[in-house]
Amino acid sequence: MLRLDAVNVFIEASHILRDVSLTVEPGSLVCLVGRNGAGKTTTLRTIMGYRRPTSGRIELRGRAITSLPTHAVAQLGIGFAPEDSGVFGDLTVAENVEIATWTRQTARTASERVELAYSVFPRLRGYAARGGTHLSGGERKMLSIARALALDPDLLLLDEPFEGLSPAILPQISASIGAIARQGRSILVAESNVHHVPPETNRLYVIERGEIIYGGPPDDVAREPTVLRVIGGTVAP
Repeated sequence: MLRLDAVNVFIEASHILRDVSLTVEPGSLVCLVGRNGAGKTTTLRTIMGYRRPTSGRIELRGRAITSLPTHAVAQLGIGFAPEDSGVFGDLTVAENVEIATWTRQTARTASERVELAYSVFPRLRGYAARGGTHLSGGERKMLSIARALALDPDLLLLDEPFEGLSPAILPQISASIGAIARQGRSILVAESNVHHVPPETNRLYVIERGEIIYGGPPDDVAREPTVLRVIGGTVAP
């Protein structure tokens, strides 16, 4: 589905991503875990075309997308929910969701795609007429993911979907991500807290100072004490 091969990204004189390689298989849920500033957001934004690699290759279904503009990446079937949610404050919840259906044509109708988004986040249905600025942080996260889902993507990129949320709403977001994964969509989640990694995760990558220092099954990270110290976990007894 998605493959990054030795991707390097500079922002001005700073070397942000260093030979980053990772793979998201079709229908899998992959988490990229790392501390703030480790390179998670830059990785996702580079996939989406907001950043251009200085070297390396990004492929979607075997096709190079390394130099494509963001709108072309979205049209190929990658949905993106940014860390700041990116909700349009002057639009209603319904309008925020519906706008994604204008971007990409799929076999599903616009109304089917909107209904699918609401089925995963039913709480938003009751807020359909509410303006984007009149939502809590958790509701904005839900709306951001729902809007990306209304694109009817094959792959979802979720940047820090749990960041800044109250403990009460974390299980709702996690359950919704699990529901999306069970639809057969591929998902790449960037997350700072290893304890928020959804239970449906198939593969875990750990990034530190722009480099991938671990890639493998989530359960196996317990055998890597050095990696656990980086991500703030604990070694299993």
